[in-house]
Amino acid sequence: MTEIVGVRFKRAAQIYYFDPSDIELKIGDNVVVETVRGLAVGAVVLAPKEVAPDEAGEPLKPVLRQAQPDDLERVAERKEEEGKALTKCEELVAKYQLPMSPLAAEYNLDGSHLTMYFKSEKRVDFRNLLRELSSTLKTRVELRQVGARDAAKLIGGMGRCGCTLCCASRLSKFEPISMKMAREQDLPLNPANISGVCGRLLCCLAYENEQYRVMKQKLPTPGKNITTKVGEAKVIGCNPLKETVIVQLESEARLELPLSEIEFPSRNKPQ
Repeated sequence: MTEIVGVRFKRAAQIYYFDPSDIELKIGDNVVVETVRGLAVGAVVLAPKEVAPDEAGEPLKPVLRQAQPDDLERVAERKEEEGKALTKCEELVAKYQLPMSPLAAEYNLDGSHLTMYFKSEKRVDFRNLLRELSSTLKTRVELRQVGARDAAKLIGGMGRCGCTLCCASRLSKFEPISMKMAREQDLPLNPANISGVCGRLLCCLAYENEQYRVMKQKLPTPGKNITTKVGEAKVIGCNPLKETVIVQLESEARLELPLSEIEFPSRNKPQ
């Protein structure tokens, strides 16, 4: 068995596994670890536990230590420097007239590596930008292009629901979203009505999709003939959440009836 501890570096970010190195750790502790970009401070989100070696993945890097007050002070200092670095990058992007939008800057703990995230609709030749940025900031700079969803996650904001964007507050990874989910939930198929601030389909379309799919299996499809307590009728719609069926009688009157109050001819029973 292999002992692991789960560490997250930002809110709603991916969880990475490390070797706890016999250090007593609990959820919420800040730790210093070695990453591909150098030293970083993260928060323990999964307490140390033993797993099978194949679950742990590649050889784990060790937790170096619990974060000390000076480590946390350094993190705060880096946050201030990140704002200045982002401003400088924006100035140089304008200078070189590059078709890109800088989004966020991220230093490692000792300031030896800076990752600059940007959005662009096409490939960008940023060699001059990278050269001058590295020279000005006197550190190794990595420019990383991200897609629309990741851009929204980096910037944050409020969704049309009035809450903080799910991608920035709770989603550690993006699930595939499709128009089929909107159809399953009887939502308007106008992209403007079902897209988020990123311009892509709303992540929340996936939340209730399976529940809608299961509930709709109990309901008849529009066009089916059914029997109600007031006579024969044709199904013209359904409300999966209320488990009701909207029907049109032979008199063309329309009613909304509970599923329990209608009968299906055997050949029309929902599958």
